[in-house]
Amino acid sequence: MSDTGHDIPKAAKVTHRWPVISASVAVVLVVGLGVIIAFRRTRAFGIDQEWMGEIVEHRSPLWLGPALFFNYAGGTLLGSVFVPLVIFLLLLAFRRPWGAVYFALASLISLGAVQLLKHTVGRARPTEILVHVDTGSFPSGHTANAATMVVVLGILFPRVWVWCVGGAWAVLMAVSRTYLGAHWLSDTLGGLLLGAAIAVIVWAPLAHRIALESAAPHPFFLARGRNAAATRR
Repeated sequence: MSDTGHDIPKAAKVTHRWPVISASVAVVLVVGLGVIIAFRRTRAFGIDQEWMGEIVEHRSPLWLGPALFFNYAGGTLLGSVFVPLVIFLLLLAFRRPWGAVYFALASLISLGAVQLLKHTVGRARPTEILVHVDTGSFPSGHTANAATMVVVLGILFPRVWVWCVGGAWAVLMAVSRTYLGAHWLSDTLGGLLLGAAIAVIVWAPLAHRIALESAAPHPFFLARGRNAAATRR
């Protein structure tokens, strides 16, 4: 176990094990749910309709602002291009090239999978929608993107606070999508599962390299240590 929290020998073994397990779970749950939705005569499950009814009944200006913030932060050019690009460049700046590659691949694959399912399933969105959106309701692209980012950053920086903050962000993103009427509840659950699963699948073949890279001291901190030692002398 390295001092960064990464178990390098275990990471080497997981490279050969997790892809099959993760892919099987993701395919069965997400694609299976998509098939059920595509062949249903009604557009939403009972729990979807009940949840949307509660959301619409309790809408207020107090919650609209935060919901619109998540809509903007999780989509548009800010959420889909600028934020991922900044994270990618920061990982490169901190000498984490494999981490940057991992983040970029997971984000792009998650985006492609979401669009493929949206156009294949062709689920209609709720009628109580408050924002402008594209076609296709299942799965939620905002929540899939949030889940992918959270899992990637949690793997790259295995700290409790990273997982807690990231988990809260992903859950609030999912709730905001239903609050705005952009998605059914099952759309957001599918997005969360899909985004997290893709992050794990992409991580598997890169796990050993990422762990080794994370265990290496960063040149910036090495330089600070040398300067401090030289000052004490």
